[in-house]
Amino acid sequence: MTTLAVVNQKGGVGKTTVALGLAAVAARRDLSVVVVDLDPQANATSGMGVWSPVSTVAHGLAADADGALIDVVAATGWGPDLFDVPPRLAPSSPDLAQLEPQMAVDPIGAQDRLRRALIGVDADLVIIDCPPSLGLLTINGLFAADHAVIVTEPSAWAVDGVAQILRNISRIAERRNGTPTLSGVVVNRLARTRDARYWDEQLVETYGPDVIRPAIALKAAVAEASAQSLPITAVTRAGAAEAAAQFEAVLDRLVPAAPSLPEASRDGVADAAL
Repeated sequence: MTTLAVVNQKGGVGKTTVALGLAAVAARRDLSVVVVDLDPQANATSGMGVWSPVSTVAHGLAADADGALIDVVAATGWGPDLFDVPPRLAPSSPDLAQLEPQMAVDPIGAQDRLRRALIGVDADLVIIDCPPSLGLLTINGLFAADHAVIVTEPSAWAVDGVAQILRNISRIAERRNGTPTLSGVVVNRLARTRDARYWDEQLVETYGPDVIRPAIALKAAVAEASAQSLPITAVTRAGAAEAAAQFEAVLDRLVPAAPSLPEASRDGVADAAL
């Protein structure tokens, strides 16, 4: 099982968009995928078509026990009509925000509750959508992950924002024998403007090969997928195939061992990438 934490301390950079895009293209390759929504805003939960879940990540973390998420992980609106192996979800809710200060008074188990809760969860790929902060929830996500993926926009202060989260990933890795490792920096919502190109170039100049290419372009199809609680692979409007191809390329970089696309899907993605 590979576990990816999708992180940035800054909000509004599209972490959930990237997490769900990766989940969609991984599931299209018939990987068994579990998305862990660690953000009290629960955007990944609604983005996968789950509303008012009975059991949530908050219940799993509160249990403070090995395997506590096994019974929380459930099916989503991304069902067998869309995927042969539909991705599953450990859903979130606003209640998760109330749990974080309660965890802070636990001097022993505050940082690794999610790691313990994931023990026994059966999946090829776990994608943890972290909240936009470096509170205990994000720290739990990083303690549970094998690899960290930083998501940023090509905008002013993006370089500084990446530097901040990199420092914190390194601090956690020092305490966990080198994990999580940095899988890369995903530049999201790259617009066709001079300003966006400039900041994208600054990120590449500063972080070099850690910046994953291609960037995820700013596409109306990606916003439409979120609005309709659909995977990008199920959206038919212009630009959707190109966006899916970009997520495919990012997945190849993040999970090199991921299987290739099924033959029936390969040609369309290759054409979109041209």
